Amino acid sequence: MSVNSYLTTLSSELVLSTTENTNIKTSIATLSQRLNWHFNNGELHKHFQFGSNTRGTILPRRVDSESDVDYMVVFKNPNGYKPETLLKYLKDFMHKYYSKSEIYKDSPTMVLELNHIKFELVPAIQDMWGNLSIPSRTNFLSDWMSTDPTGFNQELVRANTNSNSKIKPAIRLLKYWNTNKLNYYYSSFLLEKYVVDNFSYPIRNSVKEYVFDCITSLNYNYTDSQSFKNKLDRAKQIINNTREYERQGYLVSAESEIKKLFPKF
Repeated sequence: MSVNSYLTTLSSELVLSTTENTNIKTSIATLSQRLNWHFNNGELHKHFQFGSNTRGTILPRRVDSESDVDYMVVFKNPNGYKPETLLKYLKDFMHKYYSKSEIYKDSPTMVLELNHIKFELVPAIQDMWGNLSIPSRTNFLSDWMSTDPTGFNQELVRANTNSNSKIKPAIRLLKYWNTNKLNYYYSSFLLEKYVVDNFSYPIRNSVKEYVFDCITSLNYNYTDSQSFKNKLDRAKQIINNTREYERQGYLVSAESEIKKLFPKF
């Protein structure tokens, strides 16, 4: 098997199973219904799913224990309450309908852990033009910061279409590498955005080329730990070794080498 065939096959195994996908859809429908029941006095503008699950880049929990579904709850908030108050509203909602589940705050979200998936509920507010804001992580200038939770989806769709459907598989592989080898060093969303922003053009011929070019382009900062620097250097060396084995026609050795970076699970 060629390295590209191995990586392409592995990426196809990094999608949600039918059962997992069905369970998540059922949980989202239940969550939506319960939010409508709980906030039934016109407190909300709307609520909806966003994030990697809507983009088809979420990883199964069997390879990413931190895999989650992002869900935004947009409050009307006529009294101008600060984020902490709206987070408490979500906390009270969770304790009412999910009392046996693990519930905790992870600013600026409330986290709900079910058996098969983790939800991150994000409180938001909306101005008269429909622009959304979520709690600021720093509170440096304001309690709120603007957001466009679904805007990146279209960027990714365009990039994936232009790449003949190679960018999404590459992203799943890179996220797998990030969780499996780098201990979540990179933000999942920022890693996706990095790929789209930097590798939409020129078009690569294979999933392998997107993955290899992305990893070899990454650099570390002076403040990064020596452990991370070593891991990134090793990843680049494995890619160089793999390319050299391929150049010499040693395809079995090339596949064996790349499995050090992207092992079967």
